[in-house]
Amino acid sequence: MATILQQYREKQQSFCSQINSGNLPLEKVIEMQEVNYRICVLETFESFCKTAPITTDNKAMGYHYQLVDAYVITRSSVDWSNTITIDRGSNSGIREGMCAITANGELVGLVSEVGPGYAVIKSVLDSSLEIAATIASSGYNGMVQGGYATGEEGYLRMNYLPSDAVICNHDQVVTAGSTLYPRDLVLGSVIDAGFDETGVAKFAILEPAADFGSLEQIFVLTSYGVE
Repeated sequence: MATILQQYREKQQSFCSQINSGNLPLEKVIEMQEVNYRICVLETFESFCKTAPITTDNKAMGYHYQLVDAYVITRSSVDWSNTITIDRGSNSGIREGMCAITANGELVGLVSEVGPGYAVIKSVLDSSLEIAATIASSGYNGMVQGGYATGEEGYLRMNYLPSDAVICNHDQVVTAGSTLYPRDLVLGSVIDAGFDETGVAKFAILEPAADFGSLEQIFVLTSYGVE
């Protein structure tokens, strides 16, 4: 069976053929742009997967962490942007690009700005973040982003799931692992699912694991690795 990326490429070739013959309807131009964007994202995701560790065994991975604890000063949510300011910064070893978690291992977001005594965290609810993720029970991979851009403000959306994927409510979604995020940080749980706008892949709506409304203390991962 063709992969999602292959199906998108086939759809892209169909659009190109219509363009070359001058038969691409105007209403299909936006759909073509969406397909091109999805191919770009999936090619990046595929490239990452080729370099990611093969094993998913936590004991075999043997992650170790160095953490800096911090307290939330302010929260900001404007349109698609969602940020949190904390009371620790570069004086505590925090740098841009580090990830922040709760005490329960739930992903909060990425550090986007740092001062000597503060840092700004772009939360997972921010639509500009795209996070490689896995449905823990089934192993289906996709990309998670804040749902504001698709009308699911306050929720997360997992894209690029296989069209034949069986997705159930309450399925837990975790990070797939990258240079920015360790594996198995909890992102949220599925509350709804369906086919995306192209009809090629499925998506899932997630309730975030972290309780952003009552979040007071977080931990910034200043270092993590494999022992």
